[in-house]
Amino acid sequence: MRMTALPPPWDSVDDRLRARGLRWTPQRATVIEVLAEADGHVSGAELVERCRLRDPSTIPSTVYRTLDVLEELGLVRHGHGPDGREEFHVRPVEEHGHLHCAECGNSWELGNERAAAVADALRATDGFEIDIGHVTLVGRCRDCAAGA
Repeated sequence: MRMTALPPPWDSVDDRLRARGLRWTPQRATVIEVLAEADGHVSGAELVERCRLRDPSTIPSTVYRTLDVLEELGLVRHGHGPDGREEFHVRPVEEHGHLHCAECGNSWELGNERAAAVADALRATDGFEIDIGHVTLVGRCRDCAAGA
């Protein structure tokens, strides 16, 4: 039922979903194909839209249920953008947070090493353990701060 050959680690997703009692449907195959082509971040709404371009019968509940299972399998990770909307990190290589400039609207990834420094500082001062994948620090970038 697969439409195209998928690269690893996506090539075994159908078996992994079946092992969890989920059917391998054309709509699920579309979700997997679209995600296999994605890199970086995608919102659930964007993913639904991309899937519907390929298969108009794709429904949001299938997309979101599939995303939940894919997160359990480690193929996507959900986080939240500066506006609070949920977004999904496709094939996250490492845990990371985000920096967002409220002035120009640009966003950057806060890599693992710098994210760990933020997490360590909060742990040391407040005993607070953060999930860095859910962290978006909002402020002003260097260029915007220099222009003020």
